Amino acid sequence: MKKLALTLSLLISGANLTAGEKVASPDGGIIVDFNLSPSGRPTYSVSFQGEEIVRPSGLGFLLKDATPMIDGFRVDSITRASVDDIWKPVWGENTEIADSYRSMTVHMTQPLSSGEARRLDVEFRAYDDGAALRYIFPSQAASELVIADELTEMAMGGDYTAWWIPGDYDTQEYEYTRSHLSEIRAHSDKRHMANVSQSIFSPTGVQTSLMLKTPSGKYLNLHEAALVDYPAMHLNLNDSTMTFVSWLTPSPDGTKAVVKTPFRTPWRVVMASEKATGILASNIIYNLNDPCAIDDTSWIKPVKYMGVWWEMITGKSTWSYCDAENFDLATFDYSKAVPHGRHGANNENVRRYIDFASENGMDQLLIEGWNIGWEDWFGKQKDYVFDFVTPYPDFDIEGLNEYAHSKGIRLMMHHETSGSVPNYERHIDRAYDLMNHHGYNAVKSGYVGKFLPDGQNHYSQWAVRHYLDAVKRAADKKIMVNAHEAVRPTGLARTYPNLIGNESAMGTEYQNMSPAHVTILPFTRLKGGPMDFTPGIFKMDFSTFAPGNHEHKRATVANQLALYLTMYSPLQMAADLPEHYAEKMDAFQFIKDVPVDWSESRYIDAEPGEFIIVARKDKNSDNWFAGGVANADGHSADLSLGFLDPAAEYEATIYADAPDAHYDSNPEAYVITRRKVTQADTIPVCMAPGGGFAVSFRKL
Repeated sequence: MKKLALTLSLLISGANLTAGEKVASPDGGIIVDFNLSPSGRPTYSVSFQGEEIVRPSGLGFLLKDATPMIDGFRVDSITRASVDDIWKPVWGENTEIADSYRSMTVHMTQPLSSGEARRLDVEFRAYDDGAALRYIFPSQAASELVIADELTEMAMGGDYTAWWIPGDYDTQEYEYTRSHLSEIRAHSDKRHMANVSQSIFSPTGVQTSLMLKTPSGKYLNLHEAALVDYPAMHLNLNDSTMTFVSWLTPSPDGTKAVVKTPFRTPWRVVMASEKATGILASNIIYNLNDPCAIDDTSWIKPVKYMGVWWEMITGKSTWSYCDAENFDLATFDYSKAVPHGRHGANNENVRRYIDFASENGMDQLLIEGWNIGWEDWFGKQKDYVFDFVTPYPDFDIEGLNEYAHSKGIRLMMHHETSGSVPNYERHIDRAYDLMNHHGYNAVKSGYVGKFLPDGQNHYSQWAVRHYLDAVKRAADKKIMVNAHEAVRPTGLARTYPNLIGNESAMGTEYQNMSPAHVTILPFTRLKGGPMDFTPGIFKMDFSTFAPGNHEHKRATVANQLALYLTMYSPLQMAADLPEHYAEKMDAFQFIKDVPVDWSESRYIDAEPGEFIIVARKDKNSDNWFAGGVANADGHSADLSLGFLDPAAEYEATIYADAPDAHYDSNPEAYVITRRKVTQADTIPVCMAPGGGFAVSFRKL
């Protein structure tokens, strides 16, 4: 590992700051310009390759019952630093990540009429792939600040094209809209009518990560990094000036955050690239997070798993054990209950899954609906919903864990909170101890529904504290966490790599989503960290196995295979039922073979909303894998194999859409071919509408 850091301090007064101060990226392509306005308001702008991508934009805060931190500032000093570093993630798309930037920290004072003065620093970093800023509140007389609003502006350089979802305090489970910024309001008005139950704060509010494209063809992305002890940031657009303003998720009393000095806010980030693949390859979000805080990470391992889950999602079986009216978990007697016969997490069914998962090289098996309480859990404002330790009568937790271990795999725990966070916090230590006792080392946690205590949102400061606390407490017990319905990730997996997955977006459980969705998520949701998308669906017509479900998965089999490559995650699920894989074991072979940890990744070509093609090298062998997905129009390309070892020959196994494949009319049609290839070769690929391709390259 190499590391070079140089720090210089420059003492200047506000009066000397006349022409502004700049910081440029190592390659000079990104330039951040800082100024004070005539009223003393801090402002900044960002240019990329000579184009102003963020026009002069204001910074500051509104405080509750106090003078705003907007103007009247003077610059006391500026500190500059240069860092050139390489770090190694515990798991990831690459074995090494370069962290190279130039920084400028502006130290300011805001005199008050009382004679006192506030201190505020703003740190700017310029990377080759983007720029970032954060606020730093040094220790000072006002040890606690109540933030009514953060007023960070991002004034766009034009009416950019955007791929966006509406600003919602509780969910990111939307399909993306592609429009110009000026059209967001019109599209949001239509969405309001369809999503009136959601916590949408503004017709021009959007969530990050926000993907953008300029009229000149440059690609931008707006996000935040290192979200710790602070509410999640949305962006509210002034569509007359094309200026975004940060909009923090509120607390029940309407305030946004309470911070105790010293304090550092999350980073506000602008990624920039001349190619779409540059956004996909950017590591700026991880680089802005602190290094790993866990001393011994040997127990943190990527996981390929199956689950007793899809059959509940599609309606073939249920989470609950019985039917009950006026259900109360505290008084209900399961020994007297009559099972309804559709409970999925029963001993016989779980053993069937264990056998298949073990025989086919899976690491773990998730089982949902194993614990009491599912009879009356959804959408109920109940404080006591689950205890996270008591199994249903037909789930032998001891015996099933012993059976799984005898077969060489583990069971994966499931903790659904039903939104009752206080109840989960009361039980979490006992729940983690139960996992340790039975040999579980990974948990899928869920936060479905309206939060308790009443008035809290999924992305508020209070909720953000809880999610990270759960991850830290899990690390103490050597447990990996896959959090669903939690706040979207912001690179914290670098600091806490036991956070091996999140949902925080519309995943496979939304069965009928547009084929374009998976060509957008890597540009948006995945920029903050991996998603438990749950790919690998082979049976697209659900009515054939789930009575009453007439949904149809809008993807081809080849598309589902490609997702293991295009949507990176160290936690990958083979989400379909064992019997469906048994019908297509030749295609299932790719799921068995594809790794979940990589030494090198190459984004070959991409366009958000249209297609993505990627190649990755296995971390534990010399084999490569490549794949691509396409929207409803399909996509054809010639895959150059320049990423392969020039001195080697490979056997390529190509999983492709059949000539007549189509996500709607013929989704399960695929062909598998094999050929010997070298680095000099090219493979033509033709992705059907909603289709894809996947290739394994075995080094000979």
